[in-house]
Amino acid sequence: MPTVASVVVGDVPGAGATPAVEVRDLVVRYGDRVAVNGVTFSAGAGEVVCLLGPNGAGKTTTVETIEGYRSPDDGTVRVLGLDPVADRDRVVGAIGVMPQGGGAYPGLRVGEAVRLFASYYDEPDDPDRLLDVLGLRAREKATWRSLSGGEQQRLSLALALVGRPTVAFLDEPTSGVDLAGRQVIRDVIDHLRSAGVAVVLTTHELAEAERVADRVVIVDDGRVVAAGTLASLRSSGGDQVRFAAPPGLDVAGMASAIGAAVVEAGRGEYVVSAEPTPAIVASITAWLAAHDVTLGDLRAGRQSLEDVFLRLTADDGE
Repeated sequence: MPTVASVVVGDVPGAGATPAVEVRDLVVRYGDRVAVNGVTFSAGAGEVVCLLGPNGAGKTTTVETIEGYRSPDDGTVRVLGLDPVADRDRVVGAIGVMPQGGGAYPGLRVGEAVRLFASYYDEPDDPDRLLDVLGLRAREKATWRSLSGGEQQRLSLALALVGRPTVAFLDEPTSGVDLAGRQVIRDVIDHLRSAGVAVVLTTHELAEAERVADRVVIVDDGRVVAAGTLASLRSSGGDQVRFAAPPGLDVAGMASAIGAAVVEAGRGEYVVSAEPTPAIVASITAWLAAHDVTLGDLRAGRQSLEDVFLRLTADDGE
């Protein structure tokens, strides 16, 4: 798999002045059902914003509205200061869209697809370079239907970027992609950031979001339930220590011994509600040792993005 040298992007008008993507109090309805209920967030030039949420949370509807495929029932959406519906002709040439599980006619060959999409733009990127960057050169004459899932994802990304967008919308970009392919896609996203492109990315893979996001927006039941940098979200649950051990420990007995509340948050996953001082960590490990319990791992001082996500969306699940 090649290393990303560069991905050429278009000029970024007003970079740093106003958000490249701005969503304010967005409401979208399907009949009587409110799919998006007051969503507000933004993405600046050179920023990667990950939109997370359970299935049915409203992520896809939100992104489709930003892309101009749906009209808001209330609220406002702006892309590069433009209304993506009223100003669609101007917006469509400035954005790149990578849909999940699609992007090309099944019988179209890889090289043909990239060159066809390039022909839609006045100043496209070089199709041959994109094939090299995304590791598709050897598959240039293969049809879409014959590609693996990961290869289809990389081709979809090529089609999204060939127009040199200033705003890129990527839907589950690493889904079904092997480890080497994931690294290529991460490198591409890093280059887009460095080049001043605003990237709005949706994913169910929280570890992937932790690798690439500058900010995260968590949506549940059509509403934003949390938004911020990874650091701010990880610290939002207060002080705690988390550790893994065999399920079914006497959490009441441990809590009494160490002087802090202990819960089994998941099977074999324990949370101690206390400031992660050396003393509390020593108390935990001493109790485990006294009861001949093997410690799997221990995390003190911050939650993972998965911890935050599950805490905020636990009532609905996936």
